[in-house]
Amino acid sequence: MNYPILRLHNLKHKQSGFTLLEMLIVLVILASLIGFIAPNLLSRSDDAKITVTKVQMRHIVTALDVYKLDNNSYPSTAQGLEALISKPSGYPEAKNWKEGGYLPKFPLDAWGKAFLYVSPGATSDYDLMSLGADGVEGGSGDDADLSQNDL
Repeated sequence: MNYPILRLHNLKHKQSGFTLLEMLIVLVILASLIGFIAPNLLSRSDDAKITVTKVQMRHIVTALDVYKLDNNSYPSTAQGLEALISKPSGYPEAKNWKEGGYLPKFPLDAWGKAFLYVSPGATSDYDLMSLGADGVEGGSGDDADLSQNDL
């Protein structure tokens, strides 16, 4: 009658954890998967930052247009984008500046850098730019400059 109990006892000792070889195989498979997937995820991060910067620029363009509707002109280069947050001084005077401003906070691009604003612009009433990830003019990929013309 003790025979079935003895047999169960032997089965427990034969069932141990994974072998070192099995663990190494699993680690190699996981490392291979990460090697294939990681570059795709990193490039998507760059694409996302470009998209976020373009969305931010659209918000600024809209705020600038509303500012012009209220005050009959865009802020000058000297007044800058700060004129969308707090009432600017100087010329052109913001006679009908909206209490509370046109943007809730000073706009930064997705890389944490301030947008460049020049008014009047080279080809339009103003130029609005982000210098991309590297923060210098020119470049390609996520280092490329973005302007309101890219929206």
